[in-house]
Amino acid sequence: MQFETELLTGVFLKRYKRFFADVELGGQVEVAHVANTGSMKGVNNPGVHCLVSKSKNPERKLKFSLEALMDPQSGEWVGVNTSWPHQLAQEIFKEKRLSHWQNYDVMKPEHKINAETRLDLLLTNSKTQQQHFVELKNVTLAIGDLETKQGVALFPDAVTERGQKHLRELTELVKQGHTAEILFLIQRNDCASFKAAKDIDPEYAELLRVARKSGVTITCVCAEISPRGIEIKTQPVPYLQE
Repeated sequence: MQFETELLTGVFLKRYKRFFADVELGGQVEVAHVANTGSMKGVNNPGVHCLVSKSKNPERKLKFSLEALMDPQSGEWVGVNTSWPHQLAQEIFKEKRLSHWQNYDVMKPEHKINAETRLDLLLTNSKTQQQHFVELKNVTLAIGDLETKQGVALFPDAVTERGQKHLRELTELVKQGHTAEILFLIQRNDCASFKAAKDIDPEYAELLRVARKSGVTITCVCAEISPRGIEIKTQPVPYLQE
């Protein structure tokens, strides 16, 4: 995925009120929008380099958006914009980057499965009408040997009741005879595996284990971020179940 214009490099100063960050650009302190509702645990480090985009909309209140932060151990960019996974999933689908998606030719975003829940994607084979339900998760947290790109990506970075609910619903869809999947998009290129953050949200970790045992597909892919764009790695990384 290529950005329309190259991202600007600055220094991340602080995040506050969840959706705001102070960044230093060219000697000036600017307020940037943070499109991330999570804790950004592990990457919320004042003083690191950051990547920001500048809006072309003259009426927008905040001209800049925080897009990525540099990990101090690996020197890799970590994408913190939670809107990117949807665009990356569309690219994966169009370019047939995942072998188990190649049987589907129609993608519908934000598919409503009941009165309370929309899942991120519904993939359909237009000939057979076979359907495949997909939920996307943005991953930024990682531990381990990041310097040699052998880190372990973790999700979630905070307790997520919404994420727990999604896992229960994906599991129920499989029980009903459908196929379902959770795709963890790891917005960093210093990890060789993925596992649930059991110490942060033990309930989520257990539900993920149950989902896999029930037949929900768990796919974990890494992305390499640069000021020019994001490159999805073709080979998924393994999910480590404790």
